[in-house]
Amino acid sequence: MATIKDVARKAGVGLATASRVLSGKGPVAVATAARVRQAVADLDFRPSHAARSLGNGTSQLIGVYIPILRGAYYSPILNTIDAVVRGQGLHLVVAFGQTQDTQRAEAVEAMNFLLDRDCDGLVVFGHAVQAEDIVALKQAQDRVVVLNRQLEALPEQCFGPDHVQGGILAARALLVHRHRNIAVVSGPAHALDNAARLSGFMGELARQGRDVSDVLVLPGDFSNLAGWEAGERLLSSGRQIDAVFCANDEMAIGLLACFQERGISVPSDISVLGYDDSPNAEFAAPRLTSVHVPMHDVTLAGVNWLLNRCYGLDLPVRRDFEVSLTWRTSVAAPPIRGGRR
Repeated sequence: MATIKDVARKAGVGLATASRVLSGKGPVAVATAARVRQAVADLDFRPSHAARSLGNGTSQLIGVYIPILRGAYYSPILNTIDAVVRGQGLHLVVAFGQTQDTQRAEAVEAMNFLLDRDCDGLVVFGHAVQAEDIVALKQAQDRVVVLNRQLEALPEQCFGPDHVQGGILAARALLVHRHRNIAVVSGPAHALDNAARLSGFMGELARQGRDVSDVLVLPGDFSNLAGWEAGERLLSSGRQIDAVFCANDEMAIGLLACFQERGISVPSDISVLGYDDSPNAEFAAPRLTSVHVPMHDVTLAGVNWLLNRCYGLDLPVRRDFEVSLTWRTSVAAPPIRGGRR
């Protein structure tokens, strides 16, 4: 395998000159640079990653931790990170968690794994990571950005939407259609973003004079299967429900599939409202009305902040992320029963 010394020898230049051409840093005559590049091509020379790192003092790698790879939620986020990082000539190293039960331990292990691979900075997802876990990274702690989570001790490093406002919008979407018999399919109880959206939802119902103790809450875990199982429990409960708010789109789509299997028409018999406005919401049957959470903008801002911190760039960073409602066809006025809606 050819080395940089071989390139320099073939081009008839010194080692320092060959290094400047390969790194793109420092003055080199045009003709000399052309000879070095030709030598690189002739020798099929590829500089090692370690050599490049020694040359510029960075690994050019950004680490990403994803708590669990499932469903349609994380794929667009990873695509956004990869596009931004590659746009700066950098690359990703991704670590995944496996279970809901040990997320904090897995997050800490993953962060240390990525730093051991000399990643210049880290992008961390997950509601389990705590401020002290990041502080424990010592000299690397200021090169970590946390997405979809707010940590009071590290506000500058956290980027996320207002999930309480998202829950409020979900409640208003059902109230505007005069729904009274409402059920909720929640996400994991330990997920702070789930708790925030449910707090906003229940709070808005209460402000509008609804008795939230009448709301049927069915536990879930953000998966399609959880939505299906919630549908089965709902239908066997005997409760007369005319609208269901699901804490994410994956569960809403599972619920729609259950209803279709059981001959329940949406939205004629019952309305279904999702959360996230993920890509699959557009193609659900019926098309899913959902609270739009701008995770592309959140991710872009967080990654830009991290790259600015790691590489001295000046990429734009915003911190206002408007949550909105995407109306499709899965929510409508409740059916008329006994002459009343």
